[in-house]
Amino acid sequence: MSARTKLSTTLLTMIFWLANASAADDRWTVERLQDELGVKAGWTVASELPTWTANPVVLVSLEKPYAAGFGELVPGIEVIEVSSVREAMLHAPRANVIFGFCDAELLEAASNLSWVFVFHAGVEACPLGERLARGDVVVTNFQKLASPAIGEHAIAMMLALGRGLPRFKQAMPAGEWRRDLGADAGMQVVAGKTMLVAGLGGIGGQVARRAKALGMEVLATRNSSREGPDYVDYVGLSHELPELVKRADVVVDALPLTGATRGLFDAEMFADFKEGAYFINIGRGGTIVTDALLEALTSGKLAGAGLDVTDPEPLPPEHPLWQMPNVIITPHVSARGFDREWLRFIIEENLRRYVAGEALLNEVDPARGY
Repeated sequence: MSARTKLSTTLLTMIFWLANASAADDRWTVERLQDELGVKAGWTVASELPTWTANPVVLVSLEKPYAAGFGELVPGIEVIEVSSVREAMLHAPRANVIFGFCDAELLEAASNLSWVFVFHAGVEACPLGERLARGDVVVTNFQKLASPAIGEHAIAMMLALGRGLPRFKQAMPAGEWRRDLGADAGMQVVAGKTMLVAGLGGIGGQVARRAKALGMEVLATRNSSREGPDYVDYVGLSHELPELVKRADVVVDALPLTGATRGLFDAEMFADFKEGAYFINIGRGGTIVTDALLEALTSGKLAGAGLDVTDPEPLPPEHPLWQMPNVIITPHVSARGFDREWLRFIIEENLRRYVAGEALLNEVDPARGY
């Protein structure tokens, strides 16, 4: 190789490296969180919280690998990494911020607490208490960060059911070439069909976006307003759900678990479904009455169901849903596979915002529970 060729190769390598380094620097930004996932800043200004301080003591759970090593990220904070609630209790009176724990006794002992960061999307098991209701403590979570992965999971379940893949999979161990199963499985094309997304939040929006790209008519419900993105053909309010399920070939439950949604999909609701519809749940298991779902499947009212969450959870091994040929069950894993650097980024960004006294990303509304 000539000296000139070596120089050209070196220059190209440097240009490539610099271009990729620049891209990496811009990979995770607040703007991307907002534009791609719909993450928003909350309404509570951190500096107005009664026990806020610019030099907080932060208790961090080490149960998640991305939670370690925050001590040097933001100047002026003291990070105490602990492996259990019992260990955290030793430091609770000093804690201003708690990451990863939402234990009732721990929160009660943390008298100087102003911020709790829950390391998942659902907060139904978190004893938020009166301090949150009064605005003395702010809670944030990981809502919307895994929504693209969960959206793909819901679509994968819908397509697998619509093409009868579970039945073909059951014939594989015996090496059976069962072309006749195509008719039994009710194989169909989703283009032109109607999907209803119950809960047009971060997850529901990602499901709706993908369904529209497949040529489906997309209906949705949401609790807050009738506003929605252009890939949703109609947005109804929560009370319209019983009427909208009558129009849907596929119903996707992307609802959080609240007092209003617990047991929402009961026998009466399933009776309103279109004959032969599919039901997908990637929200919360407690939003459905499992016996009612089983009856709807057994009677043929529903053509099939895809469940990433169940009630109870985990579903007992002897439960009949496990053995149904038109049911897909995954063990609450739909969030897996997404870019976990988002988790690290939002923790760092929220730490910076808290110390600066600003509003935090992904604030939980105590009145709605999400």
